[in-house]
Amino acid sequence: MKITLLEIVQEIMSDMDTDEVNSIFDTVESEQIASIVKRSYINLISTRNWPHLSKLIQLFGSGTIAKPTHLSMPTNIKQLEFLNYNVSKKDETKRVYKEMTYLDPVEFLFKINNRNSDNENIEVIDNGGGVELLIDNSHPPRYWTSFNDQDIVFDAFDNTVDTTLQASKVQAKAYMTPTWVMEDSFVPDFPAEAFSNLVEEAKSTAFIVLKQVANGKAEANAQRQARWLSRKSWSAKGGIKFAKFGRRGKGGDSQKDPTFRQDN
Repeated sequence: MKITLLEIVQEIMSDMDTDEVNSIFDTVESEQIASIVKRSYINLISTRNWPHLSKLIQLFGSGTIAKPTHLSMPTNIKQLEFLNYNVSKKDETKRVYKEMTYLDPVEFLFKINNRNSDNENIEVIDNGGGVELLIDNSHPPRYWTSFNDQDIVFDAFDNTVDTTLQASKVQAKAYMTPTWVMEDSFVPDFPAEAFSNLVEEAKSTAFIVLKQVANGKAEANAQRQARWLSRKSWSAKGGIKFAKFGRRGKGGDSQKDPTFRQDN
């Protein structure tokens, strides 16, 4: 069952045998406990990629022909899962989405640096700080990378279709970092079955921080809830399925991870 921040604070304060409150801002102690709940939530949310935080997202165009293959991600992305681009040709009405292949920055530079900058279809652009990138303007993008974990850079664009890559032609899915609001009615963005773990984790920490004593029962409950959540089969199609990438080799399936952002 999902409950509000105030209800979490009230439950913890009741177990600590402290004064009742009607708001998390009523006492110094209730504010401290609310802060402990926030820290506990952040710790729990960062331990894994929670399925409910995986969403289709929209990227943002660079808005300038000086950076025709640059797109930006929202600032609250935790990890990008996949990235497709509509590579339809000029005057082609059929949408053709293809998965873009991620290369780490060194691989990306190695690949584009093999291009001949004297060719008329190669544009030399400034990625920032005077760093040059050799971008092919004769075909749709195939590869992408990020040099700053915020801007996505593609290797090419078809200038017969667009003068820059278009955010509207992107399909992307990512794990997002949820927001926290310090107010009574705020409900943490968590699956209902994970709230018990959040409460017990916060309760255990509150006893140690505010009472300078350990709460063995809360610690045991928190550990039990954490173990159960780690084994839970999420309701969507019987659990999360992980796609395989790459080709089968002699040693079995080889998998290539298309993401570049790592868990915090």
